[in-house]
Amino acid sequence: MTEVTKMAHSNISHFPNTSSSPVESIVHDKNSTTVGALILTLVFLLGFPGNLFIIWSILAKARKHSVTTLLILNLAFADGSLMALTPFFIVYLVLKNWVFGEVMCKVLFYLCLANMYASIQLIMLMSIYRLVAVLWPRRASIVTSRKIVLRLLAVVWLFVMIASIPAMIFRKVKHVEGVSVCEPLHVIDSHVVLQYMMELVLGFVIPYGVIVVSYICILRRIRKTKFRRRIRSEKLILAIVLTFCIFWLPYHLINVVQVTWALCPDVWAKKVLNTIWHKSRAVTSSIAFISSCANPVLYTFAGKSYIRREGLAFMARLFEGTGLDSATRKSRQNSQNSRDKDKDADAVMLKDKDPDSNTHSNCNTKPVKNGK
Repeated sequence: MTEVTKMAHSNISHFPNTSSSPVESIVHDKNSTTVGALILTLVFLLGFPGNLFIIWSILAKARKHSVTTLLILNLAFADGSLMALTPFFIVYLVLKNWVFGEVMCKVLFYLCLANMYASIQLIMLMSIYRLVAVLWPRRASIVTSRKIVLRLLAVVWLFVMIASIPAMIFRKVKHVEGVSVCEPLHVIDSHVVLQYMMELVLGFVIPYGVIVVSYICILRRIRKTKFRRRIRSEKLILAIVLTFCIFWLPYHLINVVQVTWALCPDVWAKKVLNTIWHKSRAVTSSIAFISSCANPVLYTFAGKSYIRREGLAFMARLFEGTGLDSATRKSRQNSQNSRDKDKDADAVMLKDKDPDSNTHSNCNTKPVKNGK
Protein backbone atom coordinates (compact mmCIF):
# COMPACT_ATOMS: atom_id res chain seq x y z
CA MET A 1 0.00 0.00 0.00
CA THR A 2 2.90 2.30 0.75
CA GLU A 3 4.41 1.75 -2.72
CA VAL A 4 1.11 2.54 -4.45
CA THR A 5 0.70 5.74 -2.48
CA LYS A 6 4.28 6.75 -3.24
CA MET A 7 3.83 6.09 -6.99
CA ALA A 8 0.60 8.09 -7.14
CA HIS A 9 2.21 10.91 -5.20
CA SER A 10 5.15 11.08 -7.61
CA ASN A 11 2.98 11.10 -10.74
CA ILE A 12 -0.16 12.96 -9.78
CA SER A 13 -0.88 15.98 -11.87
CA HIS A 14 2.73 16.05 -13.14
CA PHE A 15 3.82 18.07 -10.12
CA PRO A 16 6.84 16.11 -8.94
CA ASN A 17 7.65 16.85 -5.32
CA THR A 18 11.22 16.90 -4.12
CA SER A 19 12.77 17.93 -0.86
CA SER A 20 14.11 21.13 -2.40
CA SER A 21 11.28 22.08 -4.74
CA PRO A 22 7.70 21.99 -3.49
CA VAL A 23 5.77 22.28 -6.76
CA GLU A 24 6.66 22.42 -10.44
CA SER A 25 4.28 23.16 -13.31
CA ILE A 26 4.39 24.48 -16.86
CA VAL A 27 3.70 28.02 -15.59
CA HIS A 28 6.38 27.77 -12.92
CA ASP A 29 9.15 29.06 -15.19
CA LYS A 30 8.92 32.84 -15.57
CA ASN A 31 10.90 33.08 -18.82
CA SER A 32 8.87 30.46 -20.69
CA THR A 33 5.55 31.95 -19.61
CA THR A 34 6.64 35.45 -20.65
CA VAL A 35 7.76 34.27 -24.09
CA GLY A 36 4.61 32.18 -24.44
CA ALA A 37 2.33 35.09 -23.55
CA LEU A 38 4.10 37.36 -26.04
CA ILE A 39 3.79 34.79 -28.84
CA LEU A 40 0.09 34.21 -28.14
CA THR A 41 -0.62 37.96 -28.11
CA LEU A 42 0.94 38.43 -31.56
CA VAL A 43 -0.79 35.28 -32.82
CA PHE A 44 -4.19 36.54 -31.68
CA LEU A 45 -3.76 40.01 -33.21
CA LEU A 46 -2.78 38.50 -36.55
CA GLY A 47 -4.64 35.20 -36.69
CA PHE A 48 -8.11 35.99 -35.39
CA PRO A 49 -9.01 38.73 -37.90
CA GLY A 50 -7.12 36.85 -40.63
CA ASN A 51 -9.17 33.69 -40.29
CA LEU A 52 -12.40 35.69 -39.97
CA PHE A 53 -11.51 37.37 -43.26
CA ILE A 54 -11.00 34.00 -44.94
CA ILE A 55 -14.39 32.76 -43.70
CA TRP A 56 -16.08 35.97 -44.86
CA SER A 57 -14.35 35.83 -48.25
CA ILE A 58 -15.54 32.29 -48.94
CA LEU A 59 -19.09 32.77 -47.67
CA ALA A 60 -19.70 36.22 -49.17
CA LYS A 61 -17.38 36.58 -52.17
CA ALA A 62 -16.76 33.13 -53.62
CA ARG A 63 -18.75 32.55 -56.82
CA LYS A 64 -19.20 28.87 -55.95
CA HIS A 65 -18.47 26.69 -52.96
CA SER A 66 -16.31 24.00 -54.53
CA VAL A 67 -14.54 21.15 -52.78
CA THR A 68 -11.45 23.32 -52.40
CA THR A 69 -13.30 26.18 -50.76
CA LEU A 70 -15.13 23.76 -48.44
CA LEU A 71 -11.82 22.38 -47.17
CA ILE A 72 -10.31 25.85 -46.78
CA LEU A 73 -13.47 27.05 -45.01
CA ASN A 74 -13.33 24.21 -42.48
CA LEU A 75 -9.62 24.80 -41.90
CA ALA A 76 -10.21 28.53 -41.33
CA PHE A 77 -13.09 27.74 -38.96
CA ALA A 78 -10.87 25.40 -36.90
CA ASP A 79 -8.01 27.91 -36.80
CA GLY A 80 -10.31 30.85 -36.08
CA SER A 81 -11.91 28.98 -33.19
CA LEU A 82 -8.49 28.38 -31.66
CA MET A 83 -7.58 32.05 -32.11
CA ALA A 84 -10.72 33.02 -30.21
CA LEU A 85 -9.47 30.98 -27.23
CA THR A 86 -6.01 32.56 -27.00
CA PRO A 87 -7.00 35.42 -24.61
CA PHE A 88 -7.75 32.82 -21.92
CA PHE A 89 -4.29 31.30 -22.26
CA ILE A 90 -2.62 34.72 -22.35
CA VAL A 91 -4.23 35.57 -19.02
CA TYR A 92 -3.17 32.17 -17.65
CA LEU A 93 0.47 32.68 -18.63
CA VAL A 94 0.62 36.29 -17.43
CA LEU A 95 -0.99 35.61 -14.05
CA LYS A 96 0.59 32.14 -13.72
CA ASN A 97 -2.73 31.27 -12.13
CA TRP A 98 -5.83 29.57 -13.60
CA VAL A 99 -8.81 31.77 -12.69
CA PHE A 100 -11.49 30.31 -15.01
CA GLY A 101 -12.57 27.24 -13.03
CA GLU A 102 -12.34 23.51 -13.73
CA VAL A 103 -15.10 23.35 -16.38
CA MET A 104 -13.33 25.90 -18.56
CA CYS A 105 -10.06 24.12 -17.89
CA LYS A 106 -11.45 20.97 -19.47
CA VAL A 107 -13.38 22.65 -22.28
CA LEU A 108 -10.62 25.02 -23.45
CA PHE A 109 -7.92 22.38 -23.65
CA TYR A 110 -10.36 19.97 -25.27
CA LEU A 111 -11.03 22.55 -27.99
CA CYS A 112 -7.30 23.16 -28.44
CA LEU A 113 -6.62 19.50 -29.02
CA ALA A 114 -9.63 19.29 -31.34
CA ASN A 115 -8.17 22.13 -33.42
CA MET A 116 -4.87 20.28 -33.77
CA TYR A 117 -6.60 17.12 -34.98
CA ALA A 118 -8.96 19.06 -37.27
CA SER A 119 -6.16 21.06 -38.90
CA ILE A 120 -3.94 18.11 -39.74
CA GLN A 121 -6.85 15.92 -40.88
CA LEU A 122 -8.13 18.67 -43.20
CA ILE A 123 -4.65 19.21 -44.61
CA MET A 124 -4.43 15.46 -45.16
CA LEU A 125 -7.75 15.57 -47.06
CA MET A 126 -6.35 18.36 -49.27
CA SER A 127 -3.33 16.21 -50.09
CA ILE A 128 -5.44 13.13 -50.86
CA TYR A 129 -7.79 15.18 -53.03
CA ARG A 130 -4.81 16.66 -54.80
CA LEU A 131 -3.43 13.17 -55.40
CA VAL A 132 -6.71 12.01 -56.95
CA ALA A 133 -6.93 15.15 -59.10
CA VAL A 134 -3.42 14.63 -60.50
CA LEU A 135 -3.29 10.85 -60.89
CA TRP A 136 -6.90 10.18 -61.90
CA PRO A 137 -8.24 13.50 -63.29
CA ARG A 138 -11.11 11.89 -65.22
CA ARG A 139 -12.44 10.13 -62.11
CA ALA A 140 -11.79 12.96 -59.65
CA SER A 141 -15.21 14.55 -60.13
CA ILE A 142 -16.89 11.23 -59.29
CA VAL A 143 -14.73 10.14 -56.35
CA THR A 144 -14.49 13.63 -54.86
CA SER A 145 -17.96 14.99 -55.51
CA ARG A 146 -19.39 17.62 -53.19
CA LYS A 147 -21.68 15.07 -51.53
CA ILE A 148 -18.82 12.67 -50.76
CA VAL A 149 -16.61 15.49 -49.45
CA LEU A 150 -19.36 16.69 -47.10
CA ARG A 151 -19.64 13.18 -45.71
CA LEU A 152 -15.87 13.00 -45.27
CA LEU A 153 -15.90 16.31 -43.43
CA ALA A 154 -18.61 15.00 -41.10
CA VAL A 155 -16.48 11.91 -40.38
CA VAL A 156 -13.41 14.10 -39.76
CA TRP A 157 -15.22 16.30 -37.22
CA LEU A 158 -16.67 13.23 -35.50
CA PHE A 159 -13.19 11.73 -35.26
CA VAL A 160 -11.86 15.03 -33.91
CA MET A 161 -14.46 15.19 -31.14
CA ILE A 162 -13.80 11.59 -30.08
CA ALA A 163 -9.99 11.72 -30.26
CA SER A 164 -9.90 14.87 -28.09
CA ILE A 165 -11.74 13.26 -25.16
CA PRO A 166 -8.53 12.42 -23.21
CA ALA A 167 -7.85 16.16 -22.82
CA MET A 168 -11.20 16.52 -21.08
CA ILE A 169 -10.71 13.44 -18.90
CA PHE A 170 -7.21 14.18 -17.60
CA ARG A 171 -7.32 17.97 -17.28
CA LYS A 172 -7.86 19.12 -13.70
CA VAL A 173 -7.43 22.26 -11.67
CA LYS A 174 -5.02 21.81 -8.77
CA HIS A 175 -4.70 24.35 -5.96
CA VAL A 176 -1.25 24.62 -4.43
CA GLU A 177 -0.19 27.35 -2.00
CA GLY A 178 -2.89 29.74 -3.20
CA VAL A 179 -2.09 29.19 -6.90
CA SER A 180 -4.37 27.31 -9.30
CA VAL A 181 -2.98 25.45 -12.30
CA CYS A 182 -4.83 23.68 -15.13
CA GLU A 183 -2.75 20.66 -16.11
CA PRO A 184 -3.15 16.95 -16.87
CA LEU A 185 -3.63 14.79 -13.81
CA HIS A 186 -2.18 11.33 -14.52
CA VAL A 187 -2.37 8.96 -11.58
CA ILE A 188 -0.15 6.37 -13.30
CA ASP A 189 2.52 6.59 -15.99
CA SER A 190 0.50 4.56 -18.48
CA HIS A 191 -2.00 7.44 -18.66
CA VAL A 192 0.83 9.75 -19.73
CA VAL A 193 1.88 7.31 -22.44
CA LEU A 194 -1.72 6.83 -23.61
CA GLN A 195 -2.55 10.53 -23.95
CA TYR A 196 0.61 11.79 -25.59
CA MET A 197 1.19 8.78 -27.83
CA MET A 198 -2.36 9.24 -29.13
CA GLU A 199 -1.60 12.87 -29.93
CA LEU A 200 1.68 11.91 -31.60
CA VAL A 201 0.34 9.03 -33.70
CA LEU A 202 -3.14 10.33 -34.60
CA GLY A 203 -2.17 14.00 -34.82
CA PHE A 204 1.19 13.77 -36.56
CA VAL A 205 2.70 10.41 -37.59
CA ILE A 206 -0.22 8.86 -39.51
CA PRO A 207 -1.56 12.00 -41.25
CA TYR A 208 1.91 13.23 -42.14
CA GLY A 209 2.80 9.79 -43.46
CA VAL A 210 -0.21 9.98 -45.78
CA ILE A 211 0.68 13.54 -46.80
CA VAL A 212 4.32 12.71 -47.58
CA VAL A 213 3.37 9.64 -49.66
CA SER A 214 0.74 11.69 -51.51
CA TYR A 215 3.18 14.43 -52.44
CA ILE A 216 5.86 11.98 -53.52
CA CYS A 217 3.34 10.45 -55.95
CA ILE A 218 2.16 13.90 -57.07
CA LEU A 219 5.67 15.21 -57.76
CA ARG A 220 6.62 12.05 -59.65
CA ARG A 221 3.49 12.42 -61.77
CA ILE A 222 4.14 16.11 -62.45
CA ARG A 223 7.61 15.32 -63.77
CA LYS A 224 6.19 12.81 -66.26
CA THR A 225 3.24 14.86 -67.52
CA LYS A 226 2.27 18.35 -68.61
CA PHE A 227 0.66 19.24 -65.25
CA ARG A 228 3.23 21.94 -64.59
CA ARG A 229 0.56 24.61 -65.02
CA ARG A 230 -0.71 23.66 -61.57
CA ILE A 231 2.56 24.55 -59.88
CA ARG A 232 1.11 27.61 -58.09
CA SER A 233 -1.58 25.49 -56.47
CA GLU A 234 1.00 22.85 -55.58
CA LYS A 235 3.24 25.44 -53.92
CA LEU A 236 0.38 26.91 -51.86
CA ILE A 237 -0.81 23.57 -50.50
CA LEU A 238 2.76 22.40 -49.93
CA ALA A 239 3.43 25.63 -47.99
CA ILE A 240 0.41 24.92 -45.76
CA VAL A 241 1.72 21.40 -45.09
CA LEU A 242 5.27 22.54 -44.28
CA THR A 243 4.04 25.39 -42.07
CA PHE A 244 1.93 23.05 -39.97
CA CYS A 245 4.87 20.65 -39.64
CA ILE A 246 7.36 23.36 -38.60
CA PHE A 247 5.18 24.86 -35.88
CA TRP A 248 3.73 21.62 -34.47
CA LEU A 249 6.93 19.56 -34.53
CA PRO A 250 8.38 21.11 -31.31
CA TYR A 251 5.12 20.36 -29.48
CA HIS A 252 5.21 16.70 -30.52
CA LEU A 253 8.90 16.42 -29.65
CA ILE A 254 8.05 17.52 -26.12
CA ASN A 255 5.31 14.87 -26.12
CA VAL A 256 8.02 12.32 -26.92
CA VAL A 257 10.16 13.70 -24.09
CA GLN A 258 7.25 13.43 -21.66
CA VAL A 259 6.45 9.84 -22.73
CA THR A 260 10.15 8.97 -22.33
CA TRP A 261 10.07 10.58 -18.89
CA ALA A 262 7.11 8.42 -17.90
CA LEU A 263 8.81 5.21 -19.07
CA CYS A 264 12.36 5.97 -17.97
CA PRO A 265 13.54 3.83 -15.02
CA ASP A 266 16.66 5.87 -14.28
CA VAL A 267 16.09 8.46 -11.55
CA TRP A 268 18.69 10.97 -12.79
CA ALA A 269 17.52 10.80 -16.44
CA LYS A 270 13.92 11.07 -15.29
CA LYS A 271 14.76 14.27 -13.41
CA VAL A 272 16.46 15.80 -16.46
CA LEU A 273 13.57 14.90 -18.79
CA ASN A 274 11.10 16.27 -16.25
CA THR A 275 12.90 19.62 -16.22
CA ILE A 276 13.04 19.75 -20.03
CA TRP A 277 9.33 19.23 -20.66
CA HIS A 278 8.22 21.47 -17.79
CA LYS A 279 10.35 24.37 -19.04
CA SER A 280 9.46 23.81 -22.71
CA ARG A 281 5.74 23.01 -22.67
CA ALA A 282 4.47 26.61 -22.47
CA VAL A 283 6.73 27.83 -25.29
CA THR A 284 6.18 24.89 -27.65
CA SER A 285 2.41 25.05 -27.11
CA SER A 286 2.47 28.75 -27.96
CA ILE A 287 4.56 28.09 -31.07
CA ALA A 288 1.98 25.54 -32.18
CA PHE A 289 -0.63 28.32 -32.12
CA ILE A 290 1.36 30.16 -34.81
CA SER A 291 0.30 27.50 -37.30
CA SER A 292 -3.31 28.69 -37.04
CA CYS A 293 -2.42 32.29 -37.90
CA ALA A 294 0.11 31.47 -40.64
CA ASN A 295 -2.39 30.34 -43.28
CA PRO A 296 -3.96 33.81 -43.81
CA VAL A 297 -0.45 35.18 -44.34
CA LEU A 298 0.33 32.45 -46.89
CA TYR A 299 -2.93 33.12 -48.74
CA THR A 300 -2.22 36.84 -48.85
CA PHE A 301 1.22 36.34 -50.39
CA ALA A 302 -0.14 33.77 -52.84
CA GLY A 303 -2.99 36.07 -53.88
CA LYS A 304 -1.13 39.37 -54.13
CA SER A 305 -1.63 39.41 -57.91
CA TYR A 306 -5.41 39.45 -57.30
CA ILE A 307 -5.44 42.30 -54.76
CA ARG A 308 -5.42 45.25 -57.18
CA ARG A 309 -7.89 43.66 -59.56
CA GLU A 310 -10.34 42.08 -57.10
CA GLY A 311 -9.99 44.20 -53.94
CA LEU A 312 -11.44 42.49 -50.85
CA ALA A 313 -12.57 39.58 -53.00
CA PHE A 314 -8.95 38.64 -53.82
CA MET A 315 -8.99 35.72 -51.35
CA ALA A 316 -12.05 34.15 -52.98
CA ARG A 317 -10.52 34.57 -56.46
CA LEU A 318 -7.31 32.97 -55.17
CA PHE A 319 -9.13 29.82 -54.09
CA GLU A 320 -10.99 29.70 -57.39
CA GLY A 321 -7.83 30.31 -59.39
CA THR A 322 -5.67 27.71 -57.65
CA GLY A 323 -8.42 25.33 -56.71
CA LEU A 324 -8.17 21.62 -57.13
CA ASP A 325 -11.46 21.61 -58.99
CA SER A 326 -10.28 24.01 -61.66
CA ALA A 327 -7.10 22.01 -62.06
CA THR A 328 -9.08 18.82 -62.48
CA ARG A 329 -11.40 20.51 -64.96
CA LYS A 330 -8.44 21.82 -66.95
CA SER A 331 -6.88 18.40 -67.09
CA ARG A 332 -10.13 16.94 -68.41
CA GLN A 333 -10.33 19.75 -70.98
CA ASN A 334 -6.74 19.10 -72.01
CA SER A 335 -7.51 15.41 -72.38
CA GLN A 336 -10.57 16.22 -74.47
CA ASN A 337 -8.59 18.69 -76.60
CA SER A 338 -5.90 16.09 -77.21
CA ARG A 339 -8.55 13.60 -78.28
CA ASP A 340 -10.08 16.20 -80.60
CA LYS A 341 -6.67 16.92 -82.10
CA ASP A 342 -6.16 13.21 -82.70
CA LYS A 343 -9.51 13.04 -84.47
CA ASP A 344 -8.61 16.07 -86.59
CA ALA A 345 -5.27 14.50 -87.44
CA ASP A 346 -6.99 11.28 -88.48
CA ALA A 347 -9.40 13.24 -90.68
CA VAL A 348 -6.53 15.08 -92.35
CA MET A 349 -4.74 11.82 -92.97
CA LEU A 350 -7.86 10.38 -94.60
CA LYS A 351 -8.24 13.42 -96.82
CA ASP A 352 -4.62 13.20 -97.82
CA LYS A 353 -4.97 9.52 -98.49
CA ASP A 354 -7.85 9.81 -101.00
CA PRO A 355 -6.01 11.96 -103.59
CA ASP A 356 -3.07 9.64 -103.33
CA SER A 357 -5.24 6.67 -104.11
CA ASN A 358 -6.83 8.49 -107.09
CA THR A 359 -3.43 9.41 -108.38
CA HIS A 360 -2.27 5.84 -108.22
CA SER A 361 -5.44 4.77 -109.97
CA ASN A 362 -4.96 7.29 -112.80
CA CYS A 363 -1.37 6.24 -113.18
CA ASN A 364 -2.45 2.66 -113.61
CA THR A 365 -5.09 3.43 -116.25
CA LYS A 366 -3.08 5.97 -118.21
CA PRO A 367 -0.80 3.45 -119.99
CA VAL A 368 -3.82 1.48 -121.08
CA LYS A 369 -5.30 4.58 -122.66
CA ASN A 370 -2.07 5.36 -124.53
CA GLY A 371 -1.93 1.77 -125.72
CA LYS A 372 -5.23 2.24 -127.47
